[in-house]
Amino acid sequence: MTKQFKLLYKVSIIILAILAAMLIGSIILMTIGADVLKTYMVILFEPLKTTLQLSEVLLRAIPLTIIALGISVAYRSGIINIGAEGQMAMGILGTTAVALAFPELPKPVLLPMAVLAGAISGGFWGFIPGFLKAKLQVSELLSTVMLNYIAAQFYTFLLRGPMLDPAELAMGSGTPQSMRLSRNLWLGRFLPGTRLHTGLFFALILALLIFFLLWKTSYGYKMRAAGASSRAAKYGGISVTWYLVIAMVISGAFAGMAGAIEIAGVHRRAIEGITGGYGFSGIVVALFGGLHPAGIIPASFFFGLLIVGADMTQRMVGVPANMVNVLQGIIILVIVATKMILADPYLMEKVWRKVQKRSNKTKEVEA
Repeated sequence: MTKQFKLLYKVSIIILAILAAMLIGSIILMTIGADVLKTYMVILFEPLKTTLQLSEVLLRAIPLTIIALGISVAYRSGIINIGAEGQMAMGILGTTAVALAFPELPKPVLLPMAVLAGAISGGFWGFIPGFLKAKLQVSELLSTVMLNYIAAQFYTFLLRGPMLDPAELAMGSGTPQSMRLSRNLWLGRFLPGTRLHTGLFFALILALLIFFLLWKTSYGYKMRAAGASSRAAKYGGISVTWYLVIAMVISGAFAGMAGAIEIAGVHRRAIEGITGGYGFSGIVVALFGGLHPAGIIPASFFFGLLIVGADMTQRMVGVPANMVNVLQGIIILVIVATKMILADPYLMEKVWRKVQKRSNKTKEVEA
C-alpha cells in the first residue's frame, strides 16, 4: 500500500463526510421549508462581509478555543469531559468573587488574580469527576453531566442572593446579575467600534502552551500514553490514575479561564445565560479540530461563524437560530463516523485490494 493511496483515501473520506453533513443538513432545512442554498450562503459568508460581523465571529471563537483546548487534554488522556459548561460557570463565579472583593487593586494585579481564581474554580470542578473516575471508577459521563446541573443551580442561587447587584434590590427589579465589575478587571478592546478584546491573544498563547505541554514534554507524553492505552502505560510505569486527575483539572481550569475571559472582555458582570452553551460547543470544536491546537483554532473560527451566521439566518432567511444546534449534532455524528472509518485498517486494505484489482484488469485490457 503506497503513501499516495493512504493520503488519497483519507482525503476522500473527509470530503465524503463533509458532503454527507451538508446533504443531511439540506434535508432537514428542506423539511422546514427553508431555502437551502440561501441559508448556507448566509451562514458561511454573510458574517464575513463587515468588520463588525467578523469581530463577532472572532469573539465567539475565543471561549470556544480555550474550552476546546482543555477538552482536548482530557480526551488525549483517556477521559471524556462533558462538564465544561459547569466548569465555566464556576470559573465566572470565582472571577466575580475576587473582582467584587478587591475592586481597588491595580489592573496588573487584579486581572491575573481574577483569571487565576476562575482557573482554580473550574479546575476544582474538574477535579471532582477526575478523582471519582480515577479512584472509584465512577463514569465521567454521568458525573460531569450531574455536576453541570449543580453548578447551574449554584450559579443561579448566588446571582439571585449573595452576589445580586444592590441596585437591583433598590429598584425592586431583581434581575439576576452581579454589580458592574471594576474597570481594573476589564480587558481592552483593540478594534474600534467592536467588542473584540485582547482575550484573543490570550487564547492563542494558551494554544501554544497546550501544544508544548502535550507534544514537547514528558508529562504530555505520559498523558497521551495513558489515553492511548492505559494497560501499556501502566506496564511502562506511568501512573494512569494520577494523569487522569491532572488532565481533568487542566480541562476544568481552561473552562474556568474561558469564563473569566468572557466576563472580563465582554459582559463585565456575571449574568444569567453567560455560558451560552460554549461548554457543549467546545466538545464539538475539540473533536472537529482533531484534538490538536492547530486544528482547534480554525475549528473555533468555523463554529463562531456558525453561531453568528445562525443568528443572521433568523433575520434574513426566517430559519430558527437553534438550527445551529442541529447542524452541530450532524457534525458530531459525521465526525464520529469518519473517525471510525479512518481508524479501520481492514477497510483501507479492502479498498486498496479493489483498486489494485481494477488497475490490473485495466492493464490486461490495454495489453
